[in-house]
Amino acid sequence: MTEKFKILGKYIKDMSSETPDVETFLFVKDNISKYQLSIDITSKPLKDKVVEVTTTIKYQDNDNNEKKAFFEIIFATIIKVTDEIKDKKIIEKIILCDVQQEIYSDIEKSLLNLLHNSGYPGIKFEKKVDFEKLYNQKFN
Repeated sequence: MTEKFKILGKYIKDMSSETPDVETFLFVKDNISKYQLSIDITSKPLKDKVVEVTTTIKYQDNDNNEKKAFFEIIFATIIKVTDEIKDKKIIEKIILCDVQQEIYSDIEKSLLNLLHNSGYPGIKFEKKVDFEKLYNQKFN
């Protein structure tokens, strides 16, 4: 099959790192391994089969700890869907799965840089996000 979409551009729309004080920093440094990654994907059709895909990735403490740091990147990708593709289900899979697989290494590198530059240099993500599996769990 020919290309289903083309990436016209990608950029970081917003990036945030919040560690309110030194006590929080010291607490988080010891507990950051318990932080979890969450991903939210939205899309906005523009014109001529061009779509803005926004991927928000958060790395945060989901426990009820008082001392927390917060890390978030909002990453925008502009894609053009091939004219032959009309089926909304195929476009949905392109946005939620194919585009994400294409851009994830950029997002992961940006998030790791944010974490390292925020004072947490030892962070690594051992498991890669499997967008195909997440898509199939949600829609099949």
